[in-house]
Amino acid sequence: MHELTEIRWHARAGQGAVTAAKLVAETALELDRYMQAMPEYGPERMGAPIQAFTRISEDPIEIHNNIENPSVVVVLDETLLPIVDVASGLTDDGAIIVNTCSPPDVLRSALKTSGPRVACVDASGIAMATLKRDMPNTPMIGALAKVTGLFTLDQVRDHVAKTFGKKFAQDVIDANLEAVTRAYEEVQVA
Repeated sequence: MHELTEIRWHARAGQGAVTAAKLVAETALELDRYMQAMPEYGPERMGAPIQAFTRISEDPIEIHNNIENPSVVVVLDETLLPIVDVASGLTDDGAIIVNTCSPPDVLRSALKTSGPRVACVDASGIAMATLKRDMPNTPMIGALAKVTGLFTLDQVRDHVAKTFGKKFAQDVIDANLEAVTRAYEEVQVA
């Protein structure tokens, strides 16, 4: 059996984590991989903490529950760090990617973790510069691609262009492609 990659996304409602989880899964599907994407939320209000999940594998996926021991954790809002144990269950050989201006060594200390790789990217800053609003989901997909190697930058950009091309104007598509690219290039890993 090939490796199963399990990704848990932490965000606040309205930041696009569910969309990001779905975009990552669809990118895998385009590359003939098996995938799952699912949200976990109830009647939360805008800004409430939420989770989403993505699984990717070369083989059929036969498990259908929430992800308890992810190999990757993606955090779209660093204000969740003091209130949610985002590193819970994260494998020692995994990675945590956080939308923050802090460098990885500072974040590692704050998370009190030594095993997993820690990656940081200012996805909100990138989103404000490119999208003109704090929507960190597409930049975080670029950072995820770089940190994990699951996809090349071109594979992510191609899928975002195709998916967003169905519902957005070209300027919005271009802004999202720039956001993905900048995060891919700017993410820092320790």
